[in-house]
Amino acid sequence: MTILLAEDSAFYRRMIANHLKEWGFEFVTAQDGKQAWKLLAGKDAPRLALLDWVLPEIEGIELCRRLRSRPEGEGYTYTVLLTAKSQKQEMLEAMDAGADDFLVKPFDPPELKARLMVGKRIVELQENLVSANKALYFAACHDSLTQVWNRGEILAFLTRELARARRGAEPLAAILVDVDHFKKVNDQFGHQTGDLVLQEIAGRFARAVREYDGVGRYGGEEFLVIMPGCDLSTAARRADQIRNLIASQPISSPQGPIAVTVSMGVAGAEASESKELLLRRADSALYEAKRKGRNRVESSAGVLAIAASS
Repeated sequence: MTILLAEDSAFYRRMIANHLKEWGFEFVTAQDGKQAWKLLAGKDAPRLALLDWVLPEIEGIELCRRLRSRPEGEGYTYTVLLTAKSQKQEMLEAMDAGADDFLVKPFDPPELKARLMVGKRIVELQENLVSANKALYFAACHDSLTQVWNRGEILAFLTRELARARRGAEPLAAILVDVDHFKKVNDQFGHQTGDLVLQEIAGRFARAVREYDGVGRYGGEEFLVIMPGCDLSTAARRADQIRNLIASQPISSPQGPIAVTVSMGVAGAEASESKELLLRRADSALYEAKRKGRNRVESSAGVLAIAASS
């Protein structure tokens, strides 16, 4: 962990730097508040800062205020304010500005080390908590096997994108995907290999779509892909490109390469259409693709044409 030492006094800067070296801390130094803020606001910024209260350009207490006004996602910086001020009111002012600790000059080196060790421990605990929360959020939103969105999250994404499409009068397409003869894969190669096949297909979909498209596991060997801004013909063309990509590249497995294909049904959202109806039309198109022999893409427009002529 890197510590920022912001101190305009050459004497204190040299003294504290010597102690930090002796204690095995990594650190960077700043001689004024402007330089300190540049370091604190930069990439890979220090998460533990020793700030002199009185600094040229920007005072240490103002640096504390700026740090506390940043969005939460930018990470927490633990601050220890160094000052010759010793009045209780000044200590309260520092705490109110967002300082985590307050050390009055002159101070004993062991006291400074103790404050730094506390700060380091708190920063590490906070970073571990953030990592744990991210992991929990990911687990709640993603399918544990394939790592794409789970059913609840992909349907929530569809709901949001449908509302956005209506507001902006923009196209939206939904693609239902089914892995062809997946039961045979499980029966012939085992469920572990079947899991590997699902993981690889999900990965190919995730890599093939745009970053603002949605890919989720709809259930079993079915996936749902949502393409905002795509009309029916464009989505069907992209779906067929992805279908061909999957069919043309066998999946590596411990038992050797496995040829896998998918069937896909594409539906374009219509004005004021419900999520349920859109998915029902995509499902009908998927059924038609499987009825016609699998390893193909059918659109809801084609299904409607067949229904109208029958």
